[in-house]
Amino acid sequence: MRRDVFQAIADPTRRAILSLIAFQAMTPNALAEHFNSSRQAVSKHIKVLTECQLLRQEQSGREIYYHINANSMKEIADWLEPFRQVWEQRFQQLDDLLQNSKTGL
Repeated sequence: MRRDVFQAIADPTRRAILSLIAFQAMTPNALAEHFNSSRQAVSKHIKVLTECQLLRQEQSGREIYYHINANSMKEIADWLEPFRQVWEQRFQQLDDLLQNSKTGL
């Protein structure tokens, strides 16, 4: 079954993995240390993220390091962009209202 990026980020553990890997490449064992679940469970989450191309792997000796694939994260950012614009517009309207109430306009 082909999953999309939104199914991948629907799970809080997978979002936490993405947050950890955003700062540095990590091995599955290093990732597993951050969770109260088994290494196998973490590996299943990594597999889903890799299948959705949110992670890419790099072999270094005997270790596999996972890196975030920023290009695939763009699909999420593009989907969120209209909502971000609405939020910014509403915050600007609130700022304007507050500024006008201070000046008595």
